[in-house]
Amino acid sequence: MKFTLATKQHMTQFFGEDGQVHPATVLLATPMTVTQVKTLEKDGYEAIQVGTGTQKVSRISKAELGHTQGAGFKRLKEFRTPGGDLSIGATIACDIFQKGDVVSVSGVSKGKGFQGVMKRWNFTGGWGQHGQKHSAREAGSIGSTGQQRVNRGKKMAGRMGSDMITQKNLTILDVDTTTGLILVRGAVPGRRGTFVEIKG
Repeated sequence: MKFTLATKQHMTQFFGEDGQVHPATVLLATPMTVTQVKTLEKDGYEAIQVGTGTQKVSRISKAELGHTQGAGFKRLKEFRTPGGDLSIGATIACDIFQKGDVVSVSGVSKGKGFQGVMKRWNFTGGWGQHGQKHSAREAGSIGSTGQQRVNRGKKMAGRMGSDMITQKNLTILDVDTTTGLILVRGAVPGRRGTFVEIKG
């Protein structure tokens, strides 16, 4: 499985060789360092733990500093995939992806705070005639006369956004190995600067 960690930069337009324009998202993938290789015999499952970015040593716990041998990584992430010939200290760059690869991008969506049912669940709202007042954006009936309670999972107003979203079947339009930029067709979750995972 191909994977990398990246940061969302911005959206742009990409003109293909056939002259068609595609909406694209620019992702910055910095090189990752393998910090741990888990095996089936020792850990019970196969996985690779990688670290990326830089962080002040004063902001990292002593346990993590000892685990990474003093390296100040900003993020540590584990991927459930066999390590193969990878060893601790190996570097994984963005060149593992190529133009035309189909990937999935996961990230935390934009937080929108406490929202009503019309914005959160696309409710229609109340009628604007027949004497109704103050019910333009209300949810309407939420319960029943028999059980005297609201059913679990009822669509109501509440916090919206800040959820882990996975956008599947995105095509890589271009990869710049010198700068670490990956151009993905379409939109990915989050705002500018959002930390995302790319899996192929």
